[in-house]
Amino acid sequence: MNLASAFAESAQRHAQKTALFWGDAEYSYEQLHRQTLAVAAHLATVLAVKPGDRVGLLLKNRPEFIPALFGVLNAGAVVVPINSFLKLDEISFILNDAGIEVLITENAYAELLPRLAETRPGLKSLQIELLPSLAEPSHDDFHPVNRAVSDLAVLIYTSGTTGRPKGAMLSNGNLLHNVASCREVLAAIDHDRFVLLLPMFHSFMLCVCILLPLLVGGSIVLIKSLHPAKNIFQEILAHQPTILPAIPQFFRTLIDTPNAAALPLRLCVSGAAPLPGQVLADFSRKFPFPLLEGYGLSEASPVVAINPLKGPWKAGSIGVPIPNVEVSVQNDAGDPLPAGQVGEICVRGGNVMSGYWNQPKETAGAIRDGWLLTGDIGHQDADGYIYITDRKKDMLLVNGINVYPREIEEIMYQFPGVKEAAVVGQPDPRRGEQPVAFLAPMEGMTVDETKLLSFVRERLADYKVPRKVVVLPALPRNAAGKILKTTLRTMGPARSDSVPKE
Repeated sequence: MNLASAFAESAQRHAQKTALFWGDAEYSYEQLHRQTLAVAAHLATVLAVKPGDRVGLLLKNRPEFIPALFGVLNAGAVVVPINSFLKLDEISFILNDAGIEVLITENAYAELLPRLAETRPGLKSLQIELLPSLAEPSHDDFHPVNRAVSDLAVLIYTSGTTGRPKGAMLSNGNLLHNVASCREVLAAIDHDRFVLLLPMFHSFMLCVCILLPLLVGGSIVLIKSLHPAKNIFQEILAHQPTILPAIPQFFRTLIDTPNAAALPLRLCVSGAAPLPGQVLADFSRKFPFPLLEGYGLSEASPVVAINPLKGPWKAGSIGVPIPNVEVSVQNDAGDPLPAGQVGEICVRGGNVMSGYWNQPKETAGAIRDGWLLTGDIGHQDADGYIYITDRKKDMLLVNGINVYPREIEEIMYQFPGVKEAAVVGQPDPRRGEQPVAFLAPMEGMTVDETKLLSFVRERLADYKVPRKVVVLPALPRNAAGKILKTTLRTMGPARSDSVPKE
């Protein structure tokens, strides 16, 4: 069994069922699978793609992403989803690093293609708009390449917050393992419909909103228009989905939306970024269905832990490890720490990548004795619930004392009018580092910086209180919704009226 054969089997079982909703259009399993084979045949016979070749996907959210994804896999090649928000140099780096010779893209990037070809000579492309005109082969005309469970299937490039992006190597087995674990913890069945509104290239969406629903025989509600926000709610009401995975700021919007409690959902999942405790509390008061905070990273396919569907749910916790995945809190020497002690969160299981593409040194630094070192700092309680204190690299040293920005941010989110909050370190000649806070207020509201600092000072030790608050219209985020602290660090403590673009 591999990803391609798993989808083919699901498509055979549910041939006439709607696999994907896209506005007023519906795509059946049979239709998506026939398109998949058309892409695979074109790649293999026209573009000479061979098993193991890396094929890039530079696509915005659209139905054709799915036959492109499975088409590459059926051709025996490796899928490289590319962040569609990246610029020329960033895309060129991935094309060259991964050795991509064929790029599946769309007309929106037509002007970019010649410039990419200059940096990647010989680059060939398949415009996904041509999909309807491709000769759809019968099963006799094209035979999918049979790949092993251990074979590389997807190369996911990390966001590159610590330098150039690195390609996390995920096998068929890694992703099938994660899908099976997520299916169990979410109790996903073929009647479930998953809302897909985040970028399809992101590992969170790839596993939870594409692979999971399609391999269990469910459906995807691909949101056609995100702006204004009311479009999202209208599409949800129209297509009656049951599961909504998204990022924390979307749930903040949901809380503030009148009549949203009537949405036909059975559960929501928050991932890709930490869920503020205040957002969880407000959500729980308003909605009859649960919001489960989860945790993962691309290197783990990506889901690692989630709060149990039937509880108990613990505020501030990312929950417990998903089935068949181990989590250990370890010190720098690799020794496991007892409950309550803070260390690095480490992960082991069939979902963990084999390493970084062509980067043995980086791989050796990320995997120790079979454990994936996440770079996240936290602890487990006596019940096995995991708490993330902060990113290892985000930890501040103030007068030699560890300060974790997440702790300060959680307090800031409790202050009236704060929509987004982030704390970074700024060099200080006397204390080494000092925390500086950035925030964005809720629409139509202002935040009194002096009162906010007093609010924080009442709740945290003095050395943890930010020395400055910078108010911005919005905090900079990457395409996955993570706040770009690297950008905030370059902005300095002075007030700014604009925010750099990603």
